[in-house]
This record gives sequence, C-alpha cells and structure tokens, in this order.
Amino acid sequence: MSALPLSGIRILDLTRVLAGPLSAQMLGDLGAEVIKIERPGTGDDARAFGPPYLVDPEGRQNNNNSFYLCANRNKKSVTVNIATAEGQEIIRELATGCDVFMENYKVGDLQRYKLDYESIKAANPGIIYCSVTGFGQTGPYSPRAGYDAIFQAMGGLMSVTGHMDGEPGAGPMKVGPSIVDYMTGMNTSIAILSALFHKKVNGGEGQHLDVCLLDTVIASLSHYAQIYLVNGKTPPRRGTWGNGGMPAGVFRCSDGELMLVVGNDAQFARTCAVLGAPELATNPKFLKNNDRVVHGKEIMAIYAGLFLKDSVGHWLEELEKAGIPCGPVNDFAHVFADPHVKSRGMEIKVDHPYEHQLSLIRNAITFSGTPVRDYRYPPRLGEHTREILSSKLGYDDGKIETLKQAGTI
Repeated sequence: MSALPLSGIRILDLTRVLAGPLSAQMLGDLGAEVIKIERPGTGDDARAFGPPYLVDPEGRQNNNNSFYLCANRNKKSVTVNIATAEGQEIIRELATGCDVFMENYKVGDLQRYKLDYESIKAANPGIIYCSVTGFGQTGPYSPRAGYDAIFQAMGGLMSVTGHMDGEPGAGPMKVGPSIVDYMTGMNTSIAILSALFHKKVNGGEGQHLDVCLLDTVIASLSHYAQIYLVNGKTPPRRGTWGNGGMPAGVFRCSDGELMLVVGNDAQFARTCAVLGAPELATNPKFLKNNDRVVHGKEIMAIYAGLFLKDSVGHWLEELEKAGIPCGPVNDFAHVFADPHVKSRGMEIKVDHPYEHQLSLIRNAITFSGTPVRDYRYPPRLGEHTREILSSKLGYDDGKIETLKQAGTI
C-alpha cells in the first residue's frame, strides 16, 4: 500500500473555529503532519462554543465539544502563548521546519508578533503561508472580523434562501450549518495543494495565499449569481423548489415528505405516469421544461395533491423504478442508519481517552491506491506540547518546564 498523498508534508496550523481547522483536518487526513497551535488554558475558540461535550472519565468539566471534534482529528495540539516573545520565537522556530503555515487572525494582527508572512518568510523562504479571513487581505472591509452567518447575509446567500414571497414565514433565511466555513475550508485546501504542486513540480517558490469567506460564498452562488449578472435581477427565494428542472421540491405524502427533482421532459412524462396523471405530460402548458417553469405554481400544486394520495415509501419505490431522481427528507438518525451511507462508511470510530468508540465523520474523498484509513482522535488541549518541542526543537525537560511555569506554553 502506498503512503498517503501528503506524507512528508508538515503544516503549522494557527487557525481556529471552523474554516481553517476543517482545511487542516483534511490535509491531516491525507497524510500531512499537522501541528495545531492553541492558546494555553483555553485553546481554540471552538472549544467554548457549547455542548455537547465528551464526558471526562472522572466527571470533570472539559473542552472537547462537538464543534471542536468535527474539525480537528489527525492533528497534534501544542499550546503556545504567541503574545509573549518566547512564544513568538517558538512559532518561528517551528515554522522553519514546516512546508505550510496556516492562520486565520484578523488582517495585521500577526504583524504585531512578527508572525506575519514577511516575518515567517524571512525564517523560511520557501514557506507556503495561507491566510484565511472573513473579507480577505485587501479591500475596505479587510480589517473586519466575521462569522459564517455574516457572510451568508453579506454574500447574497440568505437573500435567495427561505420561503417564497407571499408564503408564511417569507424572508431571508440562513442555511442551517456553517456552510460558508465548510466551503472556505475546501477552497483553502485547494489553494494549499496547488501551491505545494507549483513549488514541487513547477519549480516555484513559496507564496502567500489569501482565502476568505466573502469571496467563497459569492463564488458558490454560481448560476444564481450569474442570473443577476446576465439580467440584473436577483432570483426569487424558492423554498424547497429546485433550481432548474420543474417540477422539483418537497412534496408531502400521506405519512411524511420526499424530495423530487424532474430534470427533463422525459422524466416529467414518466413521473406523471407514476402519479396516475399521464395526461399532464401532453398539456401544452407543461409540455417543455421552460413551460413548466412559467407555470410552476400550477404544476407544483397539482403534484402536491397527487402525492398526498399515498405514502413516502410507495412513491419512492415507484419513482425509483421509473428512474426519477427522488429521496426521503432524512433527519440525522435516518442519515446514519441508511444502508447506503453505512456501506460508504461515513461514520467512523476512533479511540478517544474520554470515549472508547467516538463517532466521527470520515473524509469524503475515496482513493483506490492511497486510502485514508488512519483516523486519530481530535487531540486534547496541549496534548503534544512536550513531544513537539522536544522532538522538533530539541528543548530539554528543564527548558520546557521553565516555559510552562512562565505561561508561555
């Protein structure tokens, strides 16, 4: 079996909360050695984002909560106080032996500590230095802080999400999870991998990477934003309606709901036959997809009445036989109990000191030659401080203890 794709790559990770940590976790899954720097005593801000927390064997309060656990496996936690001169020197020393330096501090913050790109580049000229921020390194908003929901609002995502105008509860709505953080984490990983490739294969040098949440959410709006750029009109909120083929949306059945997307005219004809109304497929108002978009409310209302006549299970079975894209509206219990999800191994188990069989979500990428199989639990705060300072920097026990007593580590 070949080594993991990023074996031999070392990453110094000064990111916190979600976008940066998710990227560093992905790179750690792929074989990179990730050294996570945390604040002594409190650690990553995510550790304080609330329950549920793992249960300490002694019943003591701890800081290993779900928010932290989702984004920090396959890392080593080292506590360093970067507000001290000694802590700053530790970071610079560690950076000399790393390929990648990741941070998500506000623009200009690390310059005060001489941990900005130019300072780290002086210590390691080939470093790939990745800054993950809300608004980017340039522009009038660059100094601002922000969180996922802010960018869902400012980037336009909320304006096209939620119930349709005229319906109860209409108005802009946030997507449930921190989706902009997740997408920014993916962009961060792509940027770092591209810079590593450029350096190794193209003979390039190290560089400063600028990835931000606002850019990411705007780019993610793809065809929605393109509609505006073409005709100057923001697409309306569609609730659960689809974005292309019609009819598409959540339909209530006699015992629950399902999601249906009719992608083309042939699928529409087959769906009408399944629903016992084949004549709809030859109705001039619904003949072509563009026609069904124009008369969307009418065809959706007709379908709504037809789906109420039987159960979710019945319709899913019949629609699947006809080759119509559809699926149940699952909660998480149904998701992780789904036989297909189980067969894909999306829930993995790791041995954590506080929970023998801790469930995590596996990396979503599957390799035939270099599969990701080694999942190490998200580290406890400062768990690897002594190991890293000793093995990477040659610090002896006396020096480590002095730094600890001074509050540097």
